[in-house]
Amino acid sequence: QGQLVESGGGLVQPGGSLRLSCAASGFVFSFYTMSWYRQAPGKERELVALITEVGDSTNYADSVKGRFTVSRDNAKATLNLQMNSLKPEDTAVYYCNANFHQGTRVYWGQGTQVTVSS
Repeated sequence: QGQLVESGGGLVQPGGSLRLSCAASGFVFSFYTMSWYRQAPGKERELVALITEVGDSTNYADSVKGRFTVSRDNAKATLNLQMNSLKPEDTAVYYCNANFHQGTRVYWGQGTQVTVSS
């Protein structure tokens, strides 16, 4: 009965920054690989960033490398995504994902809208 709640989305101008957060509950957060996904209108859902259980390894989509930073706080059971130098192409609904043992348990948040526009 895991739950994930995203926050921090909104409207920002190109070149601006946003920080997304995901609050987890109902499961042992530190046992789960955490990820951010996004989906733009007319496009498939894509993986944006991933961080391992202890937070010692991360992976990013090529399109966001150098601009986005994923982090986690296991004591607070929160996942974060710092987004800098935002581009209109980053506009999408961003989803928090928790994954235990290669998908034996998976939880999704409801998503938060990020709009990059002047």
